[in-house]
Amino acid sequence: MTSNKQLHDLLQQVARGEIDTAAAHAQLMDELRARPYEDLGFARVDHHRSVRQGFSEVVLGLGKSPAQIAAIAAEIVGRGSTLLVTRTTADAFAAVREKVPAATFYADAAIISYPQQDVAPGKGTIVVAAAGTSDLPVAEEAARTAELMGNEVTRLYDVGVAGLHRILGERARLAAARVVIVVAGMEGALPSVISGLVSVPVIAVPTSVGYGASFGGIAALLGMLNSCASGVSVVNIDNGFGAANIASSAAMPPKLNIPSSAAMPPKLAP
Repeated sequence: MTSNKQLHDLLQQVARGEIDTAAAHAQLMDELRARPYEDLGFARVDHHRSVRQGFSEVVLGLGKSPAQIAAIAAEIVGRGSTLLVTRTTADAFAAVREKVPAATFYADAAIISYPQQDVAPGKGTIVVAAAGTSDLPVAEEAARTAELMGNEVTRLYDVGVAGLHRILGERARLAAARVVIVVAGMEGALPSVISGLVSVPVIAVPTSVGYGASFGGIAALLGMLNSCASGVSVVNIDNGFGAANIASSAAMPPKLNIPSSAAMPPKLAP
């Protein structure tokens, strides 16, 4: 039980009489006795990340060997948490499958995933809009991440400003979004255009796509940071995961507001 959703489900089972309090108590005590993290020597896997932040620890594949990624993946999945590995490779996936046979590799997003029952469904739809086909690896990282974090995702691809009629033709789907992630390289103008069409947060993702003076995405980054449209926030260059994480927080259902005993109103004297 490494997530708020799992704890909520257990309490619901007790309330419905599907599990008695003794069994529920035993489950909770097992979790309390378990270490909040596991030290693998080369990594300390944070098993309480979901309790604090709503989603299990995410593994960045860059700089890690396939064997290290596989060991971390096995530890995460073994504790009942959803697995998400970003910026990874087919070689790493082969190693992970030896320990997590049902894991999936999305080559277009460079993601390895294995969903479990620890993620609460998001509220509303997250739209991921990409300016051009060259931006799709970053857009797919955002889309796959948002889906794994429990969200419904709508993809709008190749809708850049070189042909504005393409994005204007999708105004209905933009209007239905709870959050919009906009991925663009070159001069990075698309987030400003979309933000002028919607009343929800727009998360802009500059990509490293472009010719020499784009400076590997810096031109798009600066353009997005200087957007004239209100409601635009910007993440780092090529950071599709970061955009999806922020969007998922915005689309997360409200937390249960259970008052502590200190906050309860005092009992009136008889």
